[in-house]
Amino acid sequence: MNKLYPDAASALDGVLRDGLLIASGGFGLCGIPERLIDAIAASGVKDLTFASNNAGIDNEGIGKLLRTRQVKKMISSYVGENKEFERQFLSGELEVEFCPQGTLAERMRAGGAGIPGFYTKTGVGTAVAEGKESKVFDGEEYILERGIFADLAIVKAWKADKTGNVVFRKTARNFNVPAATCGKVTVVEVEEIVEVGSLDPDAIHLPGVYVQRLVLGAPYDKKIEFRTVRERETA
Repeated sequence: MNKLYPDAASALDGVLRDGLLIASGGFGLCGIPERLIDAIAASGVKDLTFASNNAGIDNEGIGKLLRTRQVKKMISSYVGENKEFERQFLSGELEVEFCPQGTLAERMRAGGAGIPGFYTKTGVGTAVAEGKESKVFDGEEYILERGIFADLAIVKAWKADKTGNVVFRKTARNFNVPAATCGKVTVVEVEEIVEVGSLDPDAIHLPGVYVQRLVLGAPYDKKIEFRTVRERETA
């Protein structure tokens, strides 16, 4: 089975449609599938729901899709670096399901493992628990969280072989692994594609069984959310 596609648009061909639930890897601007996000923007699909830790920053990452009004709902943990995200939420233009980071990662992982739901103490007694089933175990209250089963997962990785075995680089691993496992179709963009057998089996973070499509996304620019510097001290 050939998993390698010539570009992001062709890798998403036949997969995109209005109303999809998309799981997206990344944390801030680290490890975001920017080529695939650009292709989604260019396709014009709309009414999308994204499960992602955040939405990048204004006009970067999923922030691009917020600008074009292609996102209907975000399932996410953090909105603080994206003013358009904040504006749309406060004005009622965007539906947001807030989810603690650990819970969001576990919801993706659970979906990838075929687990429809799990109980957690995180969020008990807060707005996170509103409308959710609760249960007492050993005298402690827990709330039921649903696993995420995404129509599509988009992921950014460092290296992959041609069968889809994937290696992530350092913190870019973040939400990419659980996002990849919970998609019915998983598309991975990578910095480098290598021959089968050249990756150390013990170093593979995501087995190729989870990956349906691959695209080479390089070269990439290193983008920084905030650059903080200090004044150079005079001699």
